[in-house]
Amino acid sequence: MGESNLDVLGPVDYLVVEFPADEADFSGQMAAELQSLVDRGLVRVLDLLLLQKGVDGSVDVAELDEVDESDVGKLRALEAELGMLLAEEDVESIGAVLEPGSAAAVLVYENSWAAPFASAVRRSGGQLVANGRIPTQALIAAIEADQELEKEGV
Repeated sequence: MGESNLDVLGPVDYLVVEFPADEADFSGQMAAELQSLVDRGLVRVLDLLLLQKGVDGSVDVAELDEVDESDVGKLRALEAELGMLLAEEDVESIGAVLEPGSAAAVLVYENSWAAPFASAVRRSGGQLVANGRIPTQALIAAIEADQELEKEGV
């Protein structure tokens, strides 16, 4: 039996980036870097959502095909045909943590670079039982704390 697309699926993650609503630029530098990641085969974009949280706390959600192309630029071309991967409860949870008066992009992506390894694990009878992320802010804080200790000679 040959490998199906699911046999070589890498780990799938999502991330949320938030901006003040009047400063959100989803079509500029962020889109260019995401395009670079896709072009290098490191990630595959599975879904992209845009959220707006009003000052009254209301949340509007839009898929990329529902947004004016001038607002999203090249992002629309990056999205695979697998949209709508997040459950309504996921989107509601994301909306709840956004600041009033903000805009956010939700990116669901496959870690394509890991797909061959994940496939080999599955073929070997293994399975992923845990994973995690260390937030960048936590890493920066730890490095800065170490540097401060070094300066103090501790």
